[in-house]
Amino acid sequence: MSAGRLAEKIDALLPQTQCTKCGYSGCLPYARAIAAGVADINQCPPGGAAGVDRLAALLGRVARPLNPDYGSEQMRAVALIDEARCIGCTLCIQACPVDAIVGAPKLMHSVIAGLCTGCELCLPPCPVDCIDMLQLPQADAQWTPAMAEAARARFRVRKLRLARDLDERSERLARKAQEKLGQTMPDAKKAVILAALERARLRKAGKAPAQAEARGAVVKKP
Repeated sequence: MSAGRLAEKIDALLPQTQCTKCGYSGCLPYARAIAAGVADINQCPPGGAAGVDRLAALLGRVARPLNPDYGSEQMRAVALIDEARCIGCTLCIQACPVDAIVGAPKLMHSVIAGLCTGCELCLPPCPVDCIDMLQLPQADAQWTPAMAEAARARFRVRKLRLARDLDERSERLARKAQEKLGQTMPDAKKAVILAALERARLRKAGKAPAQAEARGAVVKKP
């Protein structure tokens, strides 16, 4: 089996919370690292012991306890925004990997509880600490394969939208730069603009990483 196909099978067993607690930027990068033999199968707290067992069965390995360096298994929780304290900064919306938070600048935000994966990525950027994680009762805490697949789909759609937005912004800036090239300006400034246009061309050709991807990279824990 190819490494790519194996990574797909591993990814299908992961919870798709996209929480980055495993040390990677999402579930699929973690799956690829496991397939490549550079990450262990016990680095996913949301998947818990049951998730480790599933991965061990797929890969023919011995199941191991969760590595505490990556967190501990907990009951599922969802984010809850205190509307009285929310200032509408949109930082939580930008941080949510599955578009589970809705709102607009300077207006109150809300979490769509049914879409929240409990990743906790919205907590650190909130400047007024108005988000809490609400633990769900046992009857509602189960995270099903169908919910995981839906979360994966939303994550992929969000990535595509962000990439499209970045391309559109780059094209707008490139057009402005081309317009400026037709104006009288110092050679040094013209050289800077030409260099920026070349970087944009290379990125669009797939020869340079997009800024959004570089910012979104997560450094793997030792």
